[in-house]
Amino acid sequence: MTTPPPEQARAAIIDVDGTLVDSTYFHTVAWWEAFRQAGHKVATRDIHRLIGMSGGHLVERLIGPGHSEEHVSAISDAHATLFGTWHDRLQPVPGAADLLRALARRGWRVVLATSARGHDLKAMLGTIDADDAILATTDSDQVDAGKPAPDLVEAALREARVPPNRAHFVGDSVWDVVSAGRAGVDCTALLSGGVSAAELKEAGAVAVYDTPGDLLAHLDTSPLAA
Repeated sequence: MTTPPPEQARAAIIDVDGTLVDSTYFHTVAWWEAFRQAGHKVATRDIHRLIGMSGGHLVERLIGPGHSEEHVSAISDAHATLFGTWHDRLQPVPGAADLLRALARRGWRVVLATSARGHDLKAMLGTIDADDAILATTDSDQVDAGKPAPDLVEAALREARVPPNRAHFVGDSVWDVVSAGRAGVDCTALLSGGVSAAELKEAGAVAVYDTPGDLLAHLDTSPLAA
């Protein structure tokens, strides 16, 4: 593994849900059931479009403001419990571990930045099975505001000890692209979360690939080639 001098250090900040782990649709179904249990009818397509956003923002966007903190927390907690039942069935997106290891070998400081809670992140890290390539992780338990706020990306920058212009984000949702942009970091997007290339490019993605494996296959001509 290459170790560049501090002034040449680069960080690859990478989302987890939908980017490295095939979990987006499990989250969609878990949120749908959590809303149903709380008495709300919400279409799965509307939920899917907001996956990647922090839980609090997602709930408010789907049922509107004005609900008590206890009600919102109950929905989020129900989602967490329901999603937890899928932990042992999660699978990595093709090429996930290989991409992380390839970036680490090239000297990138690999930091994961996810809106997931800590216990979900732990399960997904086991699914990816590439701890040897990961410098650090940041999750929703560590910041005041999740995506699309820039807090997670900024926390990842601090972990990597690099400025925004020495980092690059890889994610799968519009909210990943927006969060990275607000932190001053360019974002390459993947289609593995079910969001269209057009939407990702409109949000500001500098490049779009199918999966981590596809990005790895084109790494030498990608924004992460430098």
